[in-house]
Amino acid sequence: MSKIKSLALVCFSCLIVFTCKEKKVETKTEEAKTDKEVVSKITQEQTDKLIANPPEGMLWVPGGAFLQGAVPQDKTAMKHEKPQHAVSVDGFFMDITEVTNAAFKKFVDETNYVTVAERAIDWEVMKKQLPEGTPKPHDSIMQPGSLMFKKTKSTVPNLYDFSQWWRWVIGVNWRHPSGPDSNLEGKENHPVVHISFEDAQAYCKWAGRRLPTEAEWEYAARGKKTSSIYFWGDDRSKLSKMVNSWEGEFPVNNTLEDGFERTAPVKSYPPNDFGLYDMAGNVWEFVSDWYNVNYYKTLKDSNKEIINPQGADKAYNPSQPYLQEKIIKGGSFLCSDSYCASYRVSSRMGTSIDSSSEHVGFRTVATLDMLVK
Repeated sequence: MSKIKSLALVCFSCLIVFTCKEKKVETKTEEAKTDKEVVSKITQEQTDKLIANPPEGMLWVPGGAFLQGAVPQDKTAMKHEKPQHAVSVDGFFMDITEVTNAAFKKFVDETNYVTVAERAIDWEVMKKQLPEGTPKPHDSIMQPGSLMFKKTKSTVPNLYDFSQWWRWVIGVNWRHPSGPDSNLEGKENHPVVHISFEDAQAYCKWAGRRLPTEAEWEYAARGKKTSSIYFWGDDRSKLSKMVNSWEGEFPVNNTLEDGFERTAPVKSYPPNDFGLYDMAGNVWEFVSDWYNVNYYKTLKDSNKEIINPQGADKAYNPSQPYLQEKIIKGGSFLCSDSYCASYRVSSRMGTSIDSSSEHVGFRTVATLDMLVK
């Protein structure tokens, strides 16, 4: 098999970057505490003080109930966003913005952490998540790097074949987001990218935070508009003023109507009702849930309101049977009407726990009990 074919199989079909060691990934986040359990551990005075004085860079999202999943009027909703199901979540603190390059640099400077995209690749680990018999790519390809977007020169008839606009670039990582010779100068307030799920978890541990559940993320993104397609309502014409997305013919031409070709500095667009920025577009955001295409139906079939759901027990995606995928939410600068329109609040996608790319980042949350020692 040629180098190009090997690369296409390993990097485009699977969208994976692998670590040098195989690590066990927890199947669930720590069980969320109910309001009653939290109050039993802290006083009302402590609770009021924390809410009035949130951690730096975070805000309080009051708990509540909502219908998770695609709203009835959303004609572009995908099957895995349905059916809607009743969910309630307890209150939590959430990062006002996506984690920035400056914040991630502080973490790395203090811990000397090395991201997945910067580590040597171990073929013995890598092949376990590929179809049996997949030949090992040439050593010249098996080098640390990440996935980058590249425009096509002409119209793409088949938008399901994402290998047409993604390429594996050696030497690309969070420090060099736009190419091996690029740097972070002038991008300190851009969201950090080329981050894997493992990298996001490591940051959370250092910061004393965790990733949000999918239910927490969607509840927070909706704000007070619990039954709209977008976080601002149902008016698609406001898109370029509200979101960093792809406008024009994807993946050929971006009209830059929203002002940016790729990532934008955080807070470049208006916040939602809760005061959270970039809950649509800019970069996809990791949540803690496994991506399981049957999960929403399972919740709906239970015929009861679900309190603080933690997601499926295991990943399941028949389109990617060899991968262990986590959910990402919010869409990115690459989302367009013709491709995925994933700036919709209900949008969700699965991505490998070992993968990183130019359009995926994260933000963190903290609960009351996490902040009271």
